[in-house]
Parts: sequence; structure tokens; C-alpha cells
Amino acid sequence: MTLVVARTRTELRASLEGKGEVSLVPTMGALHDGHLRLLEHATGFGDITVASIFVNPTQFSPSEDFAEYPRTFDSDVERCEKAGVAVVFAPELDEMYPAGTGGITVDPGPLGSVLEGASRPAHFRGVLTVVSKLVGIVRPDFAVFGEKDYQQLILIAEMSRDLCMGVKVVGCPSVREADGLAMSSRNRYLSAEQREQATALSRALRAGVVQA
Repeated sequence: MTLVVARTRTELRASLEGKGEVSLVPTMGALHDGHLRLLEHATGFGDITVASIFVNPTQFSPSEDFAEYPRTFDSDVERCEKAGVAVVFAPELDEMYPAGTGGITVDPGPLGSVLEGASRPAHFRGVLTVVSKLVGIVRPDFAVFGEKDYQQLILIAEMSRDLCMGVKVVGCPSVREADGLAMSSRNRYLSAEQREQATALSRALRAGVVQA
């Protein structure tokens, strides 16, 4: 099957017509091997896999890196095709937020205000809002997310359950670099010193397992 790039909801629906059960992998692009694992995992569910590529502004605070977030669309599409993705949904901002970004949002509830949510107060509201939009547009049977962002995974699963969205949320184990650092599009921001410091968590977790 030749990979299709859909830019609008109309193009997307046409590309999925009559194709059976759909698996969705939402991404913000800048795909790495961890994303490839997600995409390959998704092909085990349903009949057709859709990857979305959309850098969602509502999950960034004003002080974060929305403008600088890496955008590597052409290589992302190549990676999607390699992983067996049938459709890439790559909408513009007004396709996802036709009334602007100040409209109705999804409240993440108490879990959204602790851990990562405590330092990024608007983050999970933006994540849940865009995921709910993607689920409404793509209408997938399955949606696959990495366990690296575990708080996000739990919140999305709870949203699907509590809002009766009818999509099965599937987690996929984290993929790590050789030094133990979980793969992330933002790892490219780290200096050598910062990268060494960042591996402390995975080393501590491994030590805890050995001690247990």
C-alpha cells in the first residue's frame, strides 16, 4: 500500500474509507527509533495505521520551545513508510483549531496537576485537548502511546474511559539509548554534561531492581 499524506479532515476520511479497523499513533514529528517502535507496535492492531504529525501549540507554555521544536517532516514521512504506516495526517493549525486555540479544552482533573503537571500547569490540558480532537477526526479503534510519558498515557486512558470515546488506548514500552536515556525528540538539546546527568534516573531504577 502506498503511503498517503492527508492534510485535511476530508482527505483523511477519504483515505480511510472502507479500510477496516484503524490504529492511531499521535506524534509531533521529529521521529526517532522510539517512535518507530510505536508505529510498528500499532501495526499489530487493526487493519490500517495512521500517524499524525502536528506540533500542538496548546501543550507548550509561553516560555517553552514551540518555535524551536524540531520539525523534520520529510524524514518523518520516510520513517512512517518504513514502519508500515498507511496514512500520515499532517494538518495545519487552522485544521485542528478552526476557531483558534482559545476555545473549549479538556480538563485533566487532579492527576494533571501533579508530577509533570505541577511544573507545566497547562501541558496536560493541551495534550488531552489535541488527542481528543485527533480521536474525533481519525475515529480510530486503537490509539498507541509510549510508556515513557507514563502520566500522559494514564491521563489519556482515563479520558477515553470517562468521556466514553470508544477508543482502546494501548501502551508501548519505552525505548532507550545505549546509555539508558529514554529516547526523546528533545534529547538533541542536551549537552554532553547534561546527557550524563540525565541518565541518573535510569541508573537509579536499574539499581533499585537489582536491590529488590
